[in-house]
Amino acid sequence: MGRPDVTPVICNHQVLHEPEAVLAAALEAYVAIDSTDRVVGWNAAAEATFGHSHAEACGREITALIIPERFRDQHRAGLRRVAAGGPGRVLGQRLQLNALHRDGHEFPIEMTLTATDTPGGPVFHAFAHDVTTAVRAGRFSAVETAVSRGLAEAESSGAAAARVVEALGVKMGWPVAELWLVDVDRQLLLCAARHAEPGRRLGAFAIDELDYGMGLPGRVHGERRPLWIPDLAADTGSVRSRAAAAIGLHVAVGVPIWAGSTILGALCVYGDRAEDPEDTLTGLLSGVAAHVGQYLERRRAEELAVELARTKDEFLALVTHELRNPLTAITATAAMVSEETGTLTPQELGRYLDTITRNAQRLTVMAEDLLDLARLESGHLAIHPTAVDLAGIIDTAVQAVARPVADKNLTVTVTVPPRLPLHADPDRLRQVADNLLSNAIKYTPAGGTITVTAGTRTDDDGVDRITWSVADSGIGIPPADRPRLFRRFYRASSALDRRIPGTGLGLVITRAIVERHQGTIALADQPGPGTTFTIELPVKPPA
Repeated sequence: MGRPDVTPVICNHQVLHEPEAVLAAALEAYVAIDSTDRVVGWNAAAEATFGHSHAEACGREITALIIPERFRDQHRAGLRRVAAGGPGRVLGQRLQLNALHRDGHEFPIEMTLTATDTPGGPVFHAFAHDVTTAVRAGRFSAVETAVSRGLAEAESSGAAAARVVEALGVKMGWPVAELWLVDVDRQLLLCAARHAEPGRRLGAFAIDELDYGMGLPGRVHGERRPLWIPDLAADTGSVRSRAAAAIGLHVAVGVPIWAGSTILGALCVYGDRAEDPEDTLTGLLSGVAAHVGQYLERRRAEELAVELARTKDEFLALVTHELRNPLTAITATAAMVSEETGTLTPQELGRYLDTITRNAQRLTVMAEDLLDLARLESGHLAIHPTAVDLAGIIDTAVQAVARPVADKNLTVTVTVPPRLPLHADPDRLRQVADNLLSNAIKYTPAGGTITVTAGTRTDDDGVDRITWSVADSGIGIPPADRPRLFRRFYRASSALDRRIPGTGLGLVITRAIVERHQGTIALADQPGPGTTFTIELPVKPPA
């Protein structure tokens, strides 16, 4: 029977006489060197472990081949000592140390080293295997401890996210780690925290918002499962993968963050060398993501309790002031009319009836706002789009406020094309126009100005959009109040200080209507007094 073909092992058969077939079949990497540091034995497992072929390795100095540069002087000194007849400090021991792969990355190995005497001098034999997975598992125990401690000690969700990515980056050695969370209101993903190793410039890779389905975080969220990108440079369909490859990142893995059956975001790490997927690593990352999901669910429950208590207080304040005051005015005025029926002049009766009507209309508006809020909370705020002209809607809304504008001697300037066709719900857009105009009138002192503009533009994606703004020279909104402006029942401090009536619901409903039309509404930053709201709406409905 002929001898089966095996990968060559021995580099010089006159120096070594071990059975090549046994060494070739060994599952561990076998490496042998002579007293001059030259490789004289290299099996198939060594090729797989270190990346160098038998032909490439034989005859080369092992120091330059697989030993990281910072350990080379120490290795050469030990080799000289043993060659001179000195003791071999590491012979016969099981060692764990770092080795250098052909592609330049370092990895941990476990190795045993022995020596034999030959006519040509001592020969050193090493059996080694890659222990990257075991080392990672050990490090992950430290990571899980750090994550648990960080989540327990964090004062906010932002601080907790920062502790998580720092633990992954520092203790696991990932060059970049990110934690992304879903922004339900804006329907996109936000980067809650990012950790990068010192000195690594992220450039275009470091973005803070991603649409659903975009990039690794968006794909993890969309597919609702862990994803591995073994070679970012080959992921040509993703702009962010190309940006990652441009800064030396080669591999990425992302896992979803769950709270029950709801996906809250994605935990993603990026490495600087390509490698194959590892179930162990994905499982360990999923464990960290589970800790994060439990923490976020607990924080959300706590914040919801606070929000419910605050909403209850603000609703009671609304009932106490905004509902009771017009009811009191209606009741008192009706009583006066009843008592003085025979003595009132037509002009006096008209004034009394006007007071009753005005306060009744206030109550009607509040009732409609509360009903719309209830529809919004239940997801039943109906939108019935059709072909409409926004220019006509704006013109009708401006004419409807002619009397309060005249009463306060306000100047209203409207700059709108003759027609602004789009596909939308005309009644809901009229509601938006009424809310913005009534707010502008309410919060602008006598003699002030209100400016309404609208026009079309084409965005970077080639989508035609309408930009519509309502600006006033009124009391403005303090910077501290701006982040909470679209919160239900919230009233800006500038309005409360001046005792200007309102429910704190108009802007909440306005934003809901705009977003149901796939649009956006934003409060513009501006110096000095005044407020500017800008709305963007697609001319055509999204596909």
